[in-house]
Amino acid sequence: MKHPFFKNYGPFKIKDLLNDLKTSDIDNLSDDDVVYDIKDLQTADKEHLTFFHSKKYHSQASKTKASYCITLKNLAHYLPKGCKPINVDNVLLTISQITSKFYPDATNDDFDNSVKKIEELNFDNKIKYGYNVLVGENVTIGQNCSIGHNTIVEKNVSIGSDCSIGSNVIIRNTIIEKNVAILDGCIIGKKGFGFFPDKKKNLRYPHIGIVLIGENSEIGCGATIDRGSMSNTIIGKNTYLDNQIHIAHNNKIGDNCIIAGQVGFAGSSTLGNNVMIGGQSGISGHLKIGNNVHIGGGSGVIKDIPDNSKVMGYPSKDLRQFLKNNK
Repeated sequence: MKHPFFKNYGPFKIKDLLNDLKTSDIDNLSDDDVVYDIKDLQTADKEHLTFFHSKKYHSQASKTKASYCITLKNLAHYLPKGCKPINVDNVLLTISQITSKFYPDATNDDFDNSVKKIEELNFDNKIKYGYNVLVGENVTIGQNCSIGHNTIVEKNVSIGSDCSIGSNVIIRNTIIEKNVAILDGCIIGKKGFGFFPDKKKNLRYPHIGIVLIGENSEIGCGATIDRGSMSNTIIGKNTYLDNQIHIAHNNKIGDNCIIAGQVGFAGSSTLGNNVMIGGQSGISGHLKIGNNVHIGGGSGVIKDIPDNSKVMGYPSKDLRQFLKNNK
């Protein structure tokens, strides 16, 4: 499937990719083996390269359809027979360098110089808009939408019908379904906080994912939602986010969730449906929060939470136990 927003500069011969990076363990690869794209374990197909860096993802790794996988030697045995392991010392660093070859444009988040005043474009019969609204290339806006003052809809955005976009909002690399409200001061679709620390110069890795916001949702004032690094950042339908919430790259938030103000999400966690989170809580990365979970305000979530749980505190624990311990 073609990427909706970023240009793919592939295909590449797999040996050329690895030789350029001076990566070992390529003797079992043919000189003519080609890969057309780079994908995560779950979305990769037979023409793709993927990566596997942590035992936590062994279930997804065992089912991947990718033909090649950048991984560690002690993880390679989890891969299916049809997927050739390519063992490296640092999986994430290697995959970052390869992704930069497929999608070099994804590392650049400078201001969008393609924008034009909305008055110059053909949106007059579709939407209401305030003063100083700018719109970039490859933007679609549905019927009966409104856009507030000083808002910039940068390149690569699709907005469904009956949406309300507030003032002083910046959006790029995002698909918004119908009847969504984006309140004042939000920044949506910029790259996430992903890099490799180095004493001389930190190395950024590309964010080739996008943001998907489901229908009938509301995003509160001052919220920031980062686009995905490899997969997409997703906000489910009928989910309401309060003011000053940060959602980092690759998070998946389910349907009918209610999240109070100043909650922060680290990257790559998954929330089920009907989750409620109290204000000023923090959700660590790479976690799975089940359906119908309630998390009390000010909590720190550092491990998975099963369906139908009520937790509170730091580290978060069963609500009854928390209340018992804090009488």
